[in-house]
Amino acid sequence: MKSSSITKQEVQFRLKSCPEYAQASFAGIVTLLLAVVLLLNSYAPDTGGFHGTGLLFSIAYFVFALLQFGVWALIRRDLLQHGELRKPTRALGYVLMLSLLTANVFIATAAFQLVKRRKNAAYTLAVYAWLTTVLVFGLSGLNLFKPYVANGFLLGMGLLLIIIVLQLAALLLVAKYADRTVLPRWMGLLAGILILTALTGNLFALFLGLLLISRLRDKDFTSGSKLGEVVERLSRSSTSMLGLLFILFLLTVSITSYLTFDYGMAIDNNYSLILQPPSLEYPLGTDNFGRDLFSRIVFGARISLVVGILSTLIPVIIGGILGAVAGYYGRQTDNVIMRILDILFAVPGILLAIAIIAAFGASTVNLILALSVGSIPTYARTMRANVLLVSQLEYVQAARAFGSSDRTILFKHIVPNSLAPMIVKSTLTIGTAVISTSSLSYLGLGVEPHIPEWGNILKLGSAFLETHAYTAIYPGLAIIALVLSFNFLGDGLRDALDPKLD
Repeated sequence: MKSSSITKQEVQFRLKSCPEYAQASFAGIVTLLLAVVLLLNSYAPDTGGFHGTGLLFSIAYFVFALLQFGVWALIRRDLLQHGELRKPTRALGYVLMLSLLTANVFIATAAFQLVKRRKNAAYTLAVYAWLTTVLVFGLSGLNLFKPYVANGFLLGMGLLLIIIVLQLAALLLVAKYADRTVLPRWMGLLAGILILTALTGNLFALFLGLLLISRLRDKDFTSGSKLGEVVERLSRSSTSMLGLLFILFLLTVSITSYLTFDYGMAIDNNYSLILQPPSLEYPLGTDNFGRDLFSRIVFGARISLVVGILSTLIPVIIGGILGAVAGYYGRQTDNVIMRILDILFAVPGILLAIAIIAAFGASTVNLILALSVGSIPTYARTMRANVLLVSQLEYVQAARAFGSSDRTILFKHIVPNSLAPMIVKSTLTIGTAVISTSSLSYLGLGVEPHIPEWGNILKLGSAFLETHAYTAIYPGLAIIALVLSFNFLGDGLRDALDPKLD
C-alpha cells in the first residue's frame, strides 16, 4: 500500500490540510451526541416506553452518524493512499445531503463542502444562505400541527418557498460560474435578487450579493475583495461558520415570525393545556399557564438579539469615538477622557445595570441603556490602543505631510484601520450581553415579566425542574447555544481578520 511509504509527518500534514476530513469527523461526533440526547429525551418514565417522534428522529440521527463516520473513513483512506479525494467519495456527499430532512445542519454543511472540489467564498455563502432559509421554512412549518396558525402564515410560507427556489438556483449558478476569472454580466441581476431575499434577515444572501457585485465591478483587476478573503478564512473553522449560521437563523426566524407565528400562542393563557409534554402540536410542551413554549422561545429570540446587539453597538460607537479622540490628540484630552472613563470602569457592569434599572424602572429600553453604559470604557480603551499604534504608521505620517486635516486623518485613515479588533471584541461581548439580559430578567430587573424573553421563560420554568424539567431546559439550551455561537464566531473573526495569518 502507498500509505506505508509515507512518513508520519506526511500523514498528519495530509489530514490537517484537508478541510473535508475535519468537517466529517466533527459532523459525525456531534450527530452521534445529538442522537443520544434525542433518545434520552424521547424516553417516557411514566410508561417505560419511548415517544414515537423522538425515537424516530433518534434512529435517523444514529443512521446518519454511521454514514458520516463511514465517509470519514473513506476520506482518510483516499488521503493516505492517493493524496486527494476521489470522485466516488465526493459523490457520497449527495447521499449525506438527505440529512436535511432531519434538520441536521452539521452533516448537511459537511456534505455540501464534500461534493465540490474547488470551493470559494461565493459558494460557501450560497450554501449557508440556502440552508438558513430551508431551516427557517422547516421550523415555521411545524405550526401546521397547531390548532390554528397566524393570519399571515400562508403568505409567509409562500414567500419562504419562493426564496428557497431562488437561492437554490443561485447556489447552482454560483457553483458553476463562480470559479471563472471574470463573472458573466448577468450575475449582477442574480446579486440584486439575493440582496432582496436578505430582507428576511438572511445576511448570508446579502454578503453573497455584495461579493458578486464587487467581483463584477473589479473585473479581476484586483487580487480579491476583503469580504471574500474574510469568508474564506472564516470558512476554515466549522464551529465559527455553524455559529454564524445559528445566529442568522435566529435573526431570520425573528423577522419572518411576524408572518408565520401567532403571538397569541406565546402570551395567551390556556388553562386546559397546562404543562403539556412535548408533542407535534406543541414541540417543546407548554408552561404553567398553558402557553406554547416553542412559540415563546421563538419570540424571545427577538428580545435577546435586539438587546444583545444594541447594547453592544451603542458602546462600540460612543466608546470608539472617545477612544479615537483620546488616542489621537493625547496629552490633556487623553487624560481627561480616560480618567472620567476610569471612574465608570471602577463600578462593576452588572451592579451599574441593576442600579440604573432600579432607578428608572424595568423596561427593554432601560435594560439596553443599562448594559451599554458599563461597556463604554472597555471599548474606549481598545480603540485608544489601536489608534496609538496606527498613528505611528507611515501612511498616516504621509497624510500629515500632505496637509490633511486632523479629522480627515483620524476618520479616514486611522479609524477604519483600527476597527478589526473592535469587531472581534464586540462579537465576543454580545454573548455576555445576552447572558446579562437573561440574568436580569430572571431576577425581575430586565424585560417586563409579561414579555416572552428567555430569562423570563427560564425563571418560570425553574419552579418545575423536578416535575417538568423541559420548561427550564429548552430556554436554557437556547441561551447556551446563542452565547456559544457568538463566542465561536468571535474566535473565527479574530483569526480571519488577523493580517499575520495566511
